[in-house]
Amino acid sequence: MTDISIERAPAATKGTSRFYFAAWRWHFYAGLYVVPFLLMLAITGLVMLWFTAIAPEYGNRIPVVPRDKALTVDEQAKAALAAHPQGTIGEYVAPYDAATPAVFRVDLADGARMLAVDPYSGAILQDRPQEGTWNAFAEGIHGELMLGGNGGIGDFLIEVAASLGLLMIVTGLFLAWPRNGRPVRDMVVPNFSARGRALWKSLHTVVGTWMAIVLLFFLVTGLSWTNIWGGKFVQAWSTFPAEKWDAVPLSDKTHAHLNPGELETVPWALEQTPLPMSGSEAGAPGVPAGTPVAFGSIVDLGRALGFKGRFQVSYPSGDDGVWTLSQDSMSYDSSDPTADRTVHVDRYTGKVLADVRFADYSLGGKAMAVSIALHEGMMGTWNIVLNFAFCLLIIVLVGSGVVMWWKRRPSGVARLGAPPMPGEVPFPRGALPILLGLALLFPVLGLTLLAVLMLDVLVLSNIPAIRKALS
Repeated sequence: MTDISIERAPAATKGTSRFYFAAWRWHFYAGLYVVPFLLMLAITGLVMLWFTAIAPEYGNRIPVVPRDKALTVDEQAKAALAAHPQGTIGEYVAPYDAATPAVFRVDLADGARMLAVDPYSGAILQDRPQEGTWNAFAEGIHGELMLGGNGGIGDFLIEVAASLGLLMIVTGLFLAWPRNGRPVRDMVVPNFSARGRALWKSLHTVVGTWMAIVLLFFLVTGLSWTNIWGGKFVQAWSTFPAEKWDAVPLSDKTHAHLNPGELETVPWALEQTPLPMSGSEAGAPGVPAGTPVAFGSIVDLGRALGFKGRFQVSYPSGDDGVWTLSQDSMSYDSSDPTADRTVHVDRYTGKVLADVRFADYSLGGKAMAVSIALHEGMMGTWNIVLNFAFCLLIIVLVGSGVVMWWKRRPSGVARLGAPPMPGEVPFPRGALPILLGLALLFPVLGLTLLAVLMLDVLVLSNIPAIRKALS
């Protein structure tokens, strides 16, 4: 960064020492923007983890007493409709096992409701609106700041924060690297004998070192959902090609249309893939000939195709819509993302129009299916514990950084207390390829760095009062 401070670094005889102050300033200024976002992402991440993996809000984990025989799925659907006679069934979620309920989405004129139904007695165990869950609220903040996703300003602001987070990881590791004879131990083991700011610096360094790779993973997988890097680059190149469905008519809607509101439940590799359409003679044998194509026969087809345990059946939407059967970790149906499977069935003929499994995803799609499952804590108890610990450590990392700044900030003057910048910094040859690589790989990061440099050169450097306040 060019000099926006009247303060200079202490004299240093080695270029690396002078570059240390430059890296520190980049780390500091990136942190001014990133720290609030990291804190928000950690807190909302904890909320989402709780209300999806531990205490789901639709009653999916309410215990039921198993009996010798369950009601048919048609009888269970009738029990759900009896609670809302004016509604229609929009989705069915099969029980996890014999001791958990089935869940039905009933669509009403004023919104959908989610009903947990005892599969043995038909009793309604829980009846609540589909909208307004704590998980949806937290995800709205986590992914878009409640300012609009899919290219909205909230999505962009978070993409900027995640991109600058990558810069903070690189500069943070550089700052933590032992130098001037200090042992590697200082980088990985806290010095609890230290006092004051030195103790907080040791804690910040060690937590940041251990967390660097994990934080990098979370930032990159989070970026996969953003509009620019995720939607325009990575996801677009990794989307399952609908052309593999030979001679199947395609809709102008994509699989993202199946997501319930703002929640992301459709597999990442399928979101941009067009949906097939009903109304042709295309497709493989599905519902047996002579059997009406209806809810019960579609569920039976799912079991015949090999769906076990919890899977979901979505009703057709519109005259050319299709039945959709799915079992994937994105919807918490399974803790194994490699078992992902999505099947579409013609609503008129009962033929199978598409059958997509994990093995059919591209390499990028497979990587993201596993990565997102890890990111959202979908792969079992160990994953939940790991993600809880990660979120808590992010709060520690952010908190220790803020305390370090507070203890070194200038007192009694209206100044930010930015790290000093040497007047002349020999740019290390190895740093340029890293920065250029990051900027090219993550365009929003490159644009952000360019914007900061232009602001510095054209505005801040020419206004002494602001330059002093930011120093």
